[in-house]
Amino acid sequence: MISAWSADDVRAAEEPLLAAGTPLMERASFALATQVLADLRARRRHVRGARAALLVGAGNNGGDTLHAGAVLARRGVAVTAVLTAERVHSEGLAALRGAGGRVVELAAAPDRAPAVAAEVSAADVVLDGLLGIGARGALRGTAADLVTALVSRLAVGMRSAGSERSDPADLIPTAPGAGRERGRRPWAVAVDLPSGIGVDDGTLPGPVLAADRTVTFGVAKPGLLLPPAARVVGEVTVVDIGLEPVGPPAVRRLEAADVAVSWPVPGPSDHKYTRGLVGLVAGTATYPGAAVLAASAAVRTGTGMVRYRGSDAVARAVLAARPEVVTATGRVQAWVVGPGVPTTRDRDDPADDGQHDRGRGALAVARGDLPGMPYGPVPAVVDAGGLPLLGESSPPWFVLTPHAGELAGLLRSRGEDVHRDDVEAAPLRWARRAHELTGATVLLKGGVTVVAGTEGAWAQADAPGWLATAGAGDVLAGILGTMLAARATDVVERPALAAEVAAAAALVHGFAAERANPGGPVAALDVAEAVPGTVSTLLGLR
Repeated sequence: MISAWSADDVRAAEEPLLAAGTPLMERASFALATQVLADLRARRRHVRGARAALLVGAGNNGGDTLHAGAVLARRGVAVTAVLTAERVHSEGLAALRGAGGRVVELAAAPDRAPAVAAEVSAADVVLDGLLGIGARGALRGTAADLVTALVSRLAVGMRSAGSERSDPADLIPTAPGAGRERGRRPWAVAVDLPSGIGVDDGTLPGPVLAADRTVTFGVAKPGLLLPPAARVVGEVTVVDIGLEPVGPPAVRRLEAADVAVSWPVPGPSDHKYTRGLVGLVAGTATYPGAAVLAASAAVRTGTGMVRYRGSDAVARAVLAARPEVVTATGRVQAWVVGPGVPTTRDRDDPADDGQHDRGRGALAVARGDLPGMPYGPVPAVVDAGGLPLLGESSPPWFVLTPHAGELAGLLRSRGEDVHRDDVEAAPLRWARRAHELTGATVLLKGGVTVVAGTEGAWAQADAPGWLATAGAGDVLAGILGTMLAARATDVVERPALAAEVAAAAALVHGFAAERANPGGPVAALDVAEAVPGTVSTLLGLR
């Protein structure tokens, strides 16, 4: 698991070490230089003769960068430090000069930013040490001018080299030299974090130099895991400098081994009624495929049984695709409500097929609102057309699964003036706000999926871009429904677990999409069919 702590928690962890004289900057800068040297060797084999450009601001991150530059210079790298502030870390600057590094004082001549950007773009590696965790908001002044000019120059250079992509974030490979022609643009290394991202919320308020690697010190920071900033951090390398933050992390990310350990595997005494029973209210005559996809995903994820609730016509389509599904009423351990159901609240809508009433009934059971009902409370996945069926408040064992547009609509219905663009610009903020307003756990779908629950947030970046396709959300709903049903009692007793299960479902969903067709396009049903093999592979990690 990757855990990230807030800037305040990191500073609090640093204070006793600094008071004790622990050489944090020396540790950080040496680890940074070591990683940069390894990247240079991977990209060009020989370190000596390589060119490094350092972007240096006024804070300690600038000091880390200057000290690292001194190490690089002593290894034969031609190092140029571009100072964007009038005052920078004096000891680091002295170390760089003592090692033979060159200094460009851009702060004294900010109109030279375009020319300096041209020089920086010719380097083999660029170290971004402009801002650290103490910064708030966008880059400003000379630093902003330099980064804007550099990003523009790199984008133009990529287009002239034959790429149709102009966003530097789209050009990030996953390893040094992967997917990149040598010399097309410098390898960019962010020092602790890319300068200008929201440290704690992952926002992108202004210009940012997209990194190929971020070398972060002590622990990860939330902005490295959260969208939209997650697309500009590259590969994140956490180096140990002795920090021990107190308290829970602000954001977590599950890895494959975490899901493998927690996956419930049936034993010899289990049967279909102990494996987890999923109730499904999904699909209408207009969107019957949503019911087929959600049912297929639930079955393929390993549920003991799927009970389908819907019109006879849609039920026939579901049974034709998945004959294991049953339409009889009975015990349900987790409900999935809303895939393929219209979002209108009008009961008389002919496209409704009666699914709104069925969905309301299922959610009432899941909340435990029906006296004498033996099957509640239980977890519920509330997707798409199920979202308008929520009451004023919901239990935290409900997991809402909107995309950005649906979340904006849900928030507006609760008095917030927010639109899709706002949600996409600050996903964590609005997912948390939805959690506060509804009481439910919120899984916000996207290239990086954000989950906000009762105890912090999760951010999963497991899905390939090809997964942005019709029906993918229906498959996720089915996967999550099965995973909640298998752990229904635990989730209701420990509601914080709902967020972890939701994050695990996002991981399985993303892994299955990649397994279905590595590196290429997938259809939603392909993803559902790839789930059993994905789960088998995960369990092999135990």
